[in-house]
Amino acid sequence: MTASPLSRRTFLRGSALAAGAVAAGGALSACGSSGSGSGSGSGLAYWDWYVTQAPWVDGEISRFQKAHAGVTVKKTTQVSAKYADLVALAYRSGSTPDVFMVPQSPGLAEQVDRGWLLPLDQWATASWQSRFPAGTFIEGANVFGGKVYSAPLKGSAPQYQLYIHNGVFRTAGLTNPDGSVKTPTTWDEVSAAADAITRKSGGKTYGFGFGNGDNMGLMAWWLDLFVRGAGAPGGAPSGSGTGLDLRVGRWTYASDRSYADFLDLMVQWKQRGYFYPDSLSLSDEAARAFFERGRFGMTVGGVWNQPEWTQHRFTDYSLVTLPSPGATPKAFYYADPVGTGAFAAVSARTKHPQQAFQWVDALTSPAAGRRWVQDLNGVSVYPADNAPAGIDSKPFAAFVAMTAQELTGPVPVIRNPDLAGVAPQAPKSDIGDLVTGVYTGQIKDLQSALSSLAGEKEQLLSTAVAAVAKGGKKAAMTDYVFADWDPTRPYTAAKA
Repeated sequence: MTASPLSRRTFLRGSALAAGAVAAGGALSACGSSGSGSGSGSGLAYWDWYVTQAPWVDGEISRFQKAHAGVTVKKTTQVSAKYADLVALAYRSGSTPDVFMVPQSPGLAEQVDRGWLLPLDQWATASWQSRFPAGTFIEGANVFGGKVYSAPLKGSAPQYQLYIHNGVFRTAGLTNPDGSVKTPTTWDEVSAAADAITRKSGGKTYGFGFGNGDNMGLMAWWLDLFVRGAGAPGGAPSGSGTGLDLRVGRWTYASDRSYADFLDLMVQWKQRGYFYPDSLSLSDEAARAFFERGRFGMTVGGVWNQPEWTQHRFTDYSLVTLPSPGATPKAFYYADPVGTGAFAAVSARTKHPQQAFQWVDALTSPAAGRRWVQDLNGVSVYPADNAPAGIDSKPFAAFVAMTAQELTGPVPVIRNPDLAGVAPQAPKSDIGDLVTGVYTGQIKDLQSALSSLAGEKEQLLSTAVAAVAKGGKKAAMTDYVFADWDPTRPYTAAKA
């Protein structure tokens, strides 16, 4: 699955990933010795973290190998929660893959500074770039010093959705007069649906469920989905993964009451028995299976859920995004080219640079993008690929339609490309850990915890900005402030 973009999501995790890695090409050491950094033969080593999207990848590999005689692609699917560490380890050990999905950490700018990535300008000509939509290649996003280092496949869409098991809803009597499922769109409606499901089942079925046993911060997804519609445009992993409220250039966890209001509501849901009791110990993959079987009626996730459910012939579900306290959302998801501009990159250590670029070229082509959409993996960076024709899945068509609920937002690095070098350290525990602590009851003073985390993240960003400024570049905390931004309207390019 893909995290948000997510980037994040927009982001795949699950305990079965290790088995997928072995099936796809082996462990780290095996991959390194099978033709990645070593350059043996004409084999290209390729890494990603895709599991539910694996059939698409396998299909693209097959097509590529038929079109490029003598070139083979050896895929390794790594554990997504450890992906960034595994890529860093590969560089330290000299066993890097030739082509890999770009890890979210460190940032792309830092990967370029470390000498990890090969500039693609020899092949990524102006003519080649022109096949992508205007504004795809941006200095500070996937272009550094005028050189292109990566290309996108995926388009931008609301990262998280509330998934609704139609059968569970019908059993609980949550239907409209015409028999259709009564889809909840407000916090109160979600609460009422969870109550009806839990109460009418006699405790056999629960209103909500999730799988956080992999300790991957999944609880932040719930916060992000629900607080946006309440008017918190930073959400949790908003935009480039920062969670900043760009109206003020700060984390507003403590000052925007949307965060505390939702966390209080989540605690009430738990106290009333609406959550599947073992959610914290389930893996995300197990939770998807439990939802499919009707063990609970609602879960939060992304489009990466859909291919697996479709493979299992489970399509009796609905989805909504941005459930809000009122009838109209007060903030939305925001398209961010920084999050979608990087997909695949070539290692600077590859001994097959031309073939490696050819694989990147194939992975990010309009034809591959169309197949990406047809296989229900997400939206393509190419708008024509997202046309309704060819989309037979009603739930996936609903997801594609949700792109209308995503607006253009401000992106600091477009206004000041020097910010690409800003790489703040991660806090000891982040917002996902905080939400988990609230859910388990370990965090008693919510307001203090929210304030402390916001302050820590702001200090870490300030330190990183100061380091860039000390190096002679123009960077300041004010670069993250867009005081004229109205979160209910698209942020126009003229203002950026």
